[in-house]
Amino acid sequence: MNVEENTKTMGREAVLDSTDVVQHFTARAGQYNRSSHWCTDPEMMQRTVELAEPRPTDRMLDVACGTGLVSAAFRGKVAEIVGLDLTPAMASQALPVLDQLVLGSAESMPLDDDQFDLTICRQGVQFMNAERAIQEMVRVTRTGGRVVIVSLCAYGAEDKEEYFEILRLRNPARRNFFVPDDLERLLREAGCAKVTVHRHLSEEDVDVWSGNGAITEAKRERIREIYRDGSPEFLRLHQVQYLEDRIVDRMLFAIAVGTV
Repeated sequence: MNVEENTKTMGREAVLDSTDVVQHFTARAGQYNRSSHWCTDPEMMQRTVELAEPRPTDRMLDVACGTGLVSAAFRGKVAEIVGLDLTPAMASQALPVLDQLVLGSAESMPLDDDQFDLTICRQGVQFMNAERAIQEMVRVTRTGGRVVIVSLCAYGAEDKEEYFEILRLRNPARRNFFVPDDLERLLREAGCAKVTVHRHLSEEDVDVWSGNGAITEAKRERIREIYRDGSPEFLRLHQVQYLEDRIVDRMLFAIAVGTV
């Protein structure tokens, strides 16, 4: 079943037109795993695994599984891994580490209630109707199970205007822009009783990070300009370094864990 058929079949409300998202990630698919330090950062992945507390008997859902980097980190730590994604060019790369691949929308999952012990979404919610997608993650997770959301965030009010513009330029298909408290609120509103939010800093080369294969050089140069002209608070929070041939940003990821 292709993506269009799958999302239309469910017929639920609040599913966004995701054509631009599929186009964006189809363009990025060939180099996605090399597009950022955080993609394969072993420290970030180890932190995510530890906070998710996988059990050998768990059935896990990897939402917006992409090329399978998260699923690969959980392989052997859980009993079964199901991947869900919209973009065949990305998800086909995940097949070796998945037990099952479902092509479809996170806002209207073609999955029954109470199917998973662990549901995780890393760097996907920003491209979705966030409220609806997290409600769906909670719906398909069994009582007592965990929902884990990992997302790049602004540090807070001091940097969000500049940083959200950078993120908008880098990912034109992005719908949502978060600070860490937003993830806690979304999980609580979706029905999670116990929610904790943890922080991870990833040192990113801005030229590598912006060179994702899906935006123009003019947009990349505008990103560089924002870093060069950044406010003192933005530069301090991101610990921006201007090295001889590159700009380095310490980007903030929030790892939010909720119990259903």
